Amino acid sequence: MSYNGKIVKECFPDLAIMKKKANDALFKGRNLPSFVRDFILRRCADKNGNVDGELVRQYLDTKMPADGESIKQRLIGGESINMTTRFTVNTDIAQGIVHFAMPDIGIVSDALVSSELLENKEDPLTDGEHWGNVTLVYVEPQARRKGFVLMTTYKSFNPYRIDMSYYMRAREKFTTEEWVDFLVATMEYNPEKFNLEQKLELISRLLVLVEPRLNIIELGPKGTGKSYVFNNLSKYAWLLAGGRTSRAKMFYNKSTKKFGVMKDYDVVGIDEITSFQFSDPDEMQSIMKSYLEAGKAAVDDVMFQSECGLMLMGNIPLDENMKPLDSSYVKKLPEMFRESATMDRFHGFVEGWKIPRLTNEHLIEGWVLNSEYFSSVLHILRTASEYDAVFAELVQTPSGCDLRDKKAVQRVTTAYHKLLFPHIHSLADIELDQVEMFKDLYDRWCLQPAVKRRQIIRSQCHLIDKEFKSEMQEFKI
Repeated sequence: MSYNGKIVKECFPDLAIMKKKANDALFKGRNLPSFVRDFILRRCADKNGNVDGELVRQYLDTKMPADGESIKQRLIGGESINMTTRFTVNTDIAQGIVHFAMPDIGIVSDALVSSELLENKEDPLTDGEHWGNVTLVYVEPQARRKGFVLMTTYKSFNPYRIDMSYYMRAREKFTTEEWVDFLVATMEYNPEKFNLEQKLELISRLLVLVEPRLNIIELGPKGTGKSYVFNNLSKYAWLLAGGRTSRAKMFYNKSTKKFGVMKDYDVVGIDEITSFQFSDPDEMQSIMKSYLEAGKAAVDDVMFQSECGLMLMGNIPLDENMKPLDSSYVKKLPEMFRESATMDRFHGFVEGWKIPRLTNEHLIEGWVLNSEYFSSVLHILRTASEYDAVFAELVQTPSGCDLRDKKAVQRVTTAYHKLLFPHIHSLADIELDQVEMFKDLYDRWCLQPAVKRRQIIRSQCHLIDKEFKSEMQEFKI
């Protein structure tokens, strides 16, 4: 089936953008995530999706200047600079001040957030990374005080007002297969270059964005885009890379009394997990087990609590048929994740070896949904509780079912429901003669894929510890 980009344009006339590989050249030398690039492309395109390259360049030069030295000179010269950019915030409790840094343009020290700005309750500046529009001024040295850059205004990068009913009405105009293609295309991939099984593996990477505290593992070959979601699609996701992390970075820093990245994002991904190292792994395993189970963990006398999910991503050795060399997929994970009780706290597994190594031909050209809008929709869907009620009404839980199996299947099923059938909030939304059809769709596209992904976790636990049965009980509609 060929990808129907026209239906995307028809259903989302004000939010669709035309993806063309040629447009990538407009952002050469700019490390911008897709959600920012899409915003700029839509702003600088006509109704047919044709992008005015000169407008893009003007916008980048005006609102996203990249010449750090020029910016510093303009600030020192007394100019107030307004720009849209990426920056990080760090609170210094001892001195009672809040630092910010813009490493992309070389501002990494001597930069403070104004006290008035910190009092803004509508758009709070928490520690961590942000995208937004800011105004910078330079405060000259006085007496013993050094000069510094001051951030005087901030508006978070949320360019679209999200009307969920609009999104739901649009979904009704797609068949299930068309909507799967829509999701793949929104991830910037060409649906025509993947078979259905591969498409389902691709969109399974989105599960962690629509369901709170969903814990997923994906292992596969190099070059399949495992870290795409965290680097490009959503500002609500954070990627830990660099091969090492700590309890202070992830959960709580005892010295600074600050919470880590698991507090500030919808999901945190750990890339290259097979070679990742954790400082004090025994402490981390204890905290990780508690958090993966209940969403909270004690660090000394501080209780850390969050709704952030965790996704582990890494490479796995494959044979000539692109199948894992060893039935124990997790054998090369850090030791703390090879313990059965920790592994059992993950809800599902993505078989990354089913996704082909990506080439230029796998990239989409055509109408797709703006990724900034799409990521905001997924963020809102995370807290929509009505989808759990559909699971409770439709799914027959096996007698004596393992509690973790039930929770995992319910969470992953509900995540698929939000991705694929967001317009069905309850069976009352469906005409009476269509209920049985929806049950079949729910079983095929949501429940059974969830069972399969949890079954892989269960099988891996069995290989680690024979106390775990290798097979799960049957979940049925």
